[in-house]
Amino acid sequence: MLVWMKLMKLSSSFFLHLSMKNNRRNFLRSVGAVAGAMAVAPSQALQSEQVTLLRSGIKNSSNDKIRLGLIGAGIIGHYDTDTALKVPGTELVAACDLYSGRLAYAKEKWGKDLFTTRDYREILNRKDIDAVLICTPDHWHQRIAIDAMNAGKHVYCEKPMVQKIEQGMAIIETQKRTGKVFQVGSQRASAQAILEANKILKSGTIGELTYIQAFCDRTDARGAWQYSIPRDASPETVDFDTFLGYAPKVPFDAKRFFRWRNYKDYGTGAAGDLIVHLLTSIHVITGSLGPSRIFSLADLKLWKDGRDAYDVVNALMDYKASPQHNSFQVATRVNLTDGEGKGGFGLKVIGTEGVIDIGWNDFTLKTLKRKAAPGYGGYDSFTSFSAKEKEEFKKWYASEYGTDMGGYSFDKEMKFASPNGYDDRLDHLTVFFNGIRTGSPIVEDASFGLRTAAPSIACNLSMELGKPIAWDPVNMKLL
Repeated sequence: MLVWMKLMKLSSSFFLHLSMKNNRRNFLRSVGAVAGAMAVAPSQALQSEQVTLLRSGIKNSSNDKIRLGLIGAGIIGHYDTDTALKVPGTELVAACDLYSGRLAYAKEKWGKDLFTTRDYREILNRKDIDAVLICTPDHWHQRIAIDAMNAGKHVYCEKPMVQKIEQGMAIIETQKRTGKVFQVGSQRASAQAILEANKILKSGTIGELTYIQAFCDRTDARGAWQYSIPRDASPETVDFDTFLGYAPKVPFDAKRFFRWRNYKDYGTGAAGDLIVHLLTSIHVITGSLGPSRIFSLADLKLWKDGRDAYDVVNALMDYKASPQHNSFQVATRVNLTDGEGKGGFGLKVIGTEGVIDIGWNDFTLKTLKRKAAPGYGGYDSFTSFSAKEKEEFKKWYASEYGTDMGGYSFDKEMKFASPNGYDDRLDHLTVFFNGIRTGSPIVEDASFGLRTAAPSIACNLSMELGKPIAWDPVNMKLL
């Protein structure tokens, strides 16, 4: 524990030094020292460390309890609630879901005295609830978020913030008017690896940013949203009419309820579910407000199970130069039919002098040095010169560059990893609760949420319209 705490203090100090001086050489020297420290006892340091909170300087007050209501007790509802309850001073008061089996399990898991309901408005009407976790299908996010803030509740809303781009401004305006804390639930905004990558990019260590590759692939059925359906699913146990909301009215269909991500009426497909995570990471790393153009291709290749959401999406995005960054491009992909059996998440931030290759909560830094001399020979026009001209060229080259034959050399590769057991979701929820308690900044607020949701949803629009989508990331509107 002491080894890792000292390492983290050293890491924080040299990254602060970097951001102030923007000195590549000092960065590589400092980071080399830290890498050396990790090499002494990496396994002990990583395995013994507890979660490092992003805002560790802010203390939780035992007298300042935050009481929570969960709206949507499905898969992500349990992940978010279980993690939220790890933050000191939090308590779950109530849970809402439209399937009675989930309400029964909520009492089994969190206590028989837990208040449960099918009507989220009953949660909003309770005076003993300070904040809500919105973990419903995408098409319910806007309405519940606005109702919750109007009812005086702070809101943690799962990504994407909205199902339709035009829904976003109403959430932004409601948050500003009510003054309630609002945070979108893409935990990448608070992930240790993403925040460190931001500092490295700012330091100039990889040169000028040119290009970002980002992907999220899956292979198995559950990864493609083929979630389990309980045997008692029926109109009696599921409030299907309420689930439909403003979506088209259809007869009861358990698949649509329990596998809602498969359908455009309720979800946002692979783009809204997964590309939004990638864009959250990219926007935190670069400080960008978003792309100006989005073009995508998509298809339904394998999971032909009645769904109308694509299982393969490829998109290109153009990020124009701004006060936050130079111009760069993004190529992003989601493939739910990955035949390699690898799956996983990856993001490469590529600069003129290096690359930050990010996994989930780890990354590798690779840098290079280019020589000033161009070199000659090999795949080069020099080979087509006459014998006499070759000799003349060699004499000239020697007078200009001496014996330097150009090319480039790699610096030592550096690896960074979060401690074993590190949970970026815990960091993210801690940021949310600290925002409620102290007013500390919320990075992934409603504006940030729209600026990642809109380009993600635009991937679907581009495919359907067969053309690029123009987006104004500053004013947050389609052009």
